[in-house]
Amino acid sequence: MMPHIPRPPQAIAADRARYEDHQRKGLTFTPKSPPTPSPRPAPVPAHVLRHEVITGGWYTQLAMQTGQVLRLQSGGLGGSVSLAAWADADRSERLNLPDTVKVQWTTELRKGRVLFSDMGRVMLSIVEDSSGGHDVLTGGSGPTGPGTPHERNTRENMILAVAKLGLNRRDLPMLMTFFAPVRVDAAGRFFWNGTLLSGDDWVELRAEMPLVLALSNTRHPLDTTTGDVPPVTLTLQAAMAIAEDDLCRTATAEAVRGFDNNARG
Repeated sequence: MMPHIPRPPQAIAADRARYEDHQRKGLTFTPKSPPTPSPRPAPVPAHVLRHEVITGGWYTQLAMQTGQVLRLQSGGLGGSVSLAAWADADRSERLNLPDTVKVQWTTELRKGRVLFSDMGRVMLSIVEDSSGGHDVLTGGSGPTGPGTPHERNTRENMILAVAKLGLNRRDLPMLMTFFAPVRVDAAGRFFWNGTLLSGDDWVELRAEMPLVLALSNTRHPLDTTTGDVPPVTLTLQAAMAIAEDDLCRTATAEAVRGFDNNARG
């Protein structure tokens, strides 16, 4: 057993002062309201580094550098894109949706909100979003039951994707699913609010640290749409300058604190 080494009093005092400063900022901070949805159709992307079409029922994986922007463009109704993320430098740090929801006090993640890791750092910022209809509550699809037509599902796709990243199923976090407008009714039941989707929706995510991602394009289990799952277009764009008053970085005290954690490493 390693001997216990007490922390220096000055280190304890510094941590206490930082905590009290965060607490004071949180009590006095007025959160900024999310903006109106991004317009449709999406504009032509700039400075494209990678362009890929994810066929319905399939998956992909990719790396992102800090500041790069990933656009997901829906190809029609009936598909949804589940996402998992890990810090590239240490893949034990991964997306944490429960913390993301808890610290921002909302399950409606849309333009202006951020996605946190399990280390309290910001992994991704939602910089554009035409619908606000995304799922942070139920996860993706699982295997179909006996006697039903088989479709490739989110769970199978993610297991294959993480293997290509040198990970395994135990490394999978809870998934965020885009173009999946899951809401909760007054009785606490999940329901699908299809009025939030148009079929040509799009979202852009900015990497706030070097990341690796896994994405799966499948039908959400609450989606009653029939027919083939439509394709989703993935476009990776080069990093651009970020304004000091960037909405995602300044919208909430929790986001400000998360970016402070990013700066600390």
